[in-house]
Amino acid sequence: MTGRALTLQPLGARGRPPAVGRALGILGGAVALGLFAMATAVVLSRNPLPSTVVAAFGIALLGTLALALRSYDGAVALGLVLTAFVWFEPSPPDLVFGVVIAVALVTGRFTLGRIPLAVSTLLGAFLALNLFASVDVVDANRAAFFFAITLYLAIFALWFGAYVDSTPRARLVVKAYLTAAVLSAVLATLALYVQFPGHNALVTGPRAKGLFKDPNVYGAFLVPAALIVLEEIVRPRLLRLRTPAKLALVSALTVGILFSFSRAAWLNASVGLLVMLGVLALRRGGGRRALAVVAVVLTATAVVFVTVAVTSSVSFIDQRAHFQSYDVQRFGAQLSGIEYAVQYPLGIGPGQFELLSPVSAHSTYVRALAEEGLLGLLLLLSLMVLTLFLAVRNAEAGRDTYGIGSAALLAAWCGLLANSVFVDTLHWRHLWLVAALIWAAAARPSWGRR
Repeated sequence: MTGRALTLQPLGARGRPPAVGRALGILGGAVALGLFAMATAVVLSRNPLPSTVVAAFGIALLGTLALALRSYDGAVALGLVLTAFVWFEPSPPDLVFGVVIAVALVTGRFTLGRIPLAVSTLLGAFLALNLFASVDVVDANRAAFFFAITLYLAIFALWFGAYVDSTPRARLVVKAYLTAAVLSAVLATLALYVQFPGHNALVTGPRAKGLFKDPNVYGAFLVPAALIVLEEIVRPRLLRLRTPAKLALVSALTVGILFSFSRAAWLNASVGLLVMLGVLALRRGGGRRALAVVAVVLTATAVVFVTVAVTSSVSFIDQRAHFQSYDVQRFGAQLSGIEYAVQYPLGIGPGQFELLSPVSAHSTYVRALAEEGLLGLLLLLSLMVLTLFLAVRNAEAGRDTYGIGSAALLAAWCGLLANSVFVDTLHWRHLWLVAALIWAAAARPSWGRR
């Protein structure tokens, strides 16, 4: 009996007693929520809200708490659907997940025992370095707020990686995420050409952005969802939908990615698709599955061509595909980030880049280098490479996240890594969501010993 119990130990939990994992989870979650609440208070003190908004916020908070206590999984589903609404920070999904994590703390459901120890160690070291880099910040309030968001997202990823521990929960995650992505894609695309109440909020000029601050975030948000559905088509696991319905979902998401007119999102999707094709082709009987993916992509491409022809968007797509005048400013900002790192070895502090540079970093790696120094960049790169290694190992072993395809998650992570070269992705909710799903798969018991 003892030997059998040992073989069921999750990867990453070996050598760490469950009580220690629970204690670390409670401590880390409590600290994160405390700092997140402090950052929210700072923002509200500097930008007072009308009493009606404050009242609505209070009602939403109480309603979310009631939902989380009555239906823990239902509150998680609500938070995932709201991940399509990140217009400001803290955003609606942060409110929901903050309450859910608080409930998990009180009820003992927050544990780090199932997260690989190397992941939590690197993440903790990067967060600690954020604090060290805050010694000489220009704006302490900005630094506290930016760091609180980073800390919250890190705690969210650790909690979420432990939350997805069964097929029903994985199915709930996929359904909620797809609901958010598909609705966002359809409504934002329609808003470009159809005037309906509130359509202006979903676009910025000729580009779709959904309920995000920027089209680059919106387009990238749709990519992991499209990749998950693609693998579901060739290897059905979680979605009880017929193939034509899945094709419709992929087509809607593809059109949404295109009409974000985000070159980084296009790169993200291209890298993800190539990686997925490579993984599927290398698996046993993968040639047939790879051909099936190609057929799905060709079908979605045909839908895209028809949509482009109907909307007369060819000229703008051609324009977006070329070098833009503001690219020079972006590359200049990235060069400034390197100069800041040389001048300040420990970094200029979290959230300070925009205060010193007229243009944002437009690169996760440049931001980390400038704000946390060379050591901060190395820690963040180590965390990303470790997650990539776990994703590759999951895909090689065919170890999915309780039904969420390992090929799709590896492809999504590779796309996000490429995207991060040209866009600052550190505070993207779906970046941490994909990472958490990869960690959850790595924590699964050995399939051969179950």
